[in-house]
Amino acid sequence: MLDIQPIPAFEDNYIWLLTEGGGNAVVVDPGDAEPVLERLSAEHLTLTSVLITHHHYDHTGGLDELFAAFPGLEINGPDDDRIRALTHRRREGETFVPAGLTTPFQVLEVPGHTSSHIAYLGASRLFCGDTLFAAGCGRVFDGTFDQLAHSLERITDLPADTLCYCAHEYTQANLGFAEWVEPDSPALAERVRQTQLLRSSGQPTVPSRLDLERATNPFLRTHEPNVIAAAERQAGHRLATSAEVFTALRRWKDERYD
Repeated sequence: MLDIQPIPAFEDNYIWLLTEGGGNAVVVDPGDAEPVLERLSAEHLTLTSVLITHHHYDHTGGLDELFAAFPGLEINGPDDDRIRALTHRRREGETFVPAGLTTPFQVLEVPGHTSSHIAYLGASRLFCGDTLFAAGCGRVFDGTFDQLAHSLERITDLPADTLCYCAHEYTQANLGFAEWVEPDSPALAERVRQTQLLRSSGQPTVPSRLDLERATNPFLRTHEPNVIAAAERQAGHRLATSAEVFTALRRWKDERYD
């Protein structure tokens, strides 16, 4: 049975710790080695594999120190020379079992936030890095708006019960923007309430189920009339495709909300 726990890092990052009941462990996007090493020591675990979604330092900064502590460590990531520590370059459609686990993971290429971003899907869990956030999505850096729109469409098409493990605790801020887009949404109002309860008790708001994202995340709702209308009002003209709606929403959030 796959067990997944968050390791908080920096101000709002989550490094995900994966175990299956033995002494081995896998971590996802270890931007900082120190909290990972502390958790491994406290739980008497040996790190056997790392899953990297993209090259940004807050997702990769702990790799050298972790490899020094565990010299046989398997480091999986996208085919990107900016991540020098990789032992295995993973590509679209590939399925593999991370060292130390028995659960297979499928690789999905989901560029947009960065040009080489990937996600890992296994046991109905999606480790999506900064492509999809709870109630939001990542900014566009060296990818493109069209790429990110397509990547989110791919994620939207996954089964409704998929649990999405993003890498940041951004949910409250994302919901604030979502309320700008759909101020009259009952589903959104309820999610805001539930999120406030979780955060007031110090609990993470992730993972989130994909069906909840479909109901409340504006970046997954670019086919919905209310979302299209809000994006067109902001853009000041008609938007012909869902990718254009996404781009208008993302630019709106970049320029007016963040």
